[in-house]
Amino acid sequence: MKYCHTCHRSQKADSSTGKKFGLMIHIQEPKSPWEVVHMDWVTVIPPSADKSYNSCLFIVDRYSKTPILLPCNKDETAMDTALRLWSRVISHTGLFENIKSDSNPKFTSALCTNFHRFFGTKLSFATAFLPQTDGIAERMIQALEDMIRRSCAYVLEFKDSNGFTHDWCTLIPALELAYKTSVHSSTGQTPAMLEK
Repeated sequence: MKYCHTCHRSQKADSSTGKKFGLMIHIQEPKSPWEVVHMDWVTVIPPSADKSYNSCLFIVDRYSKTPILLPCNKDETAMDTALRLWSRVISHTGLFENIKSDSNPKFTSALCTNFHRFFGTKLSFATAFLPQTDGIAERMIQALEDMIRRSCAYVLEFKDSNGFTHDWCTLIPALELAYKTSVHSSTGQTPAMLEK
């Protein structure tokens, strides 16, 4: 048996039972900020101090790498997500041409599909467990997720002199600013500089 694994002819003749690999395609890079965004839900974080939030919607601009972190509740509906996107993101950045996401039901629902069709936004879904389809966004989201997790570990026990408990929600503006003003390895510039 060991011989068969090292024999070139045996390996070529072996029938493959796995899935065939698809062709690699070049992903077109956006030409301006907020043209293409990546969105993902992070749900494995502790509840906020007032218990109103237990997850976070991550939105990352592919061009500038600028993040927007929106505290949410994992039980929110697709309508809640669409309204949150409209009031907290699209109203400030303008309409996106393309949104890339995993196949979360909040993004694949008929409501979200109609919402994006109405605004002319294209929805693209990454294949589960295939980071090549959305690798850049996954790495950025992982970095932001690590920042939130570290802040959770730090601030769960932090109370100011007035007795107010600070939690990850209150630190989001500082986390966004820290990320936006740090030089990104793929661009050599800060997201804040590229967003201008």
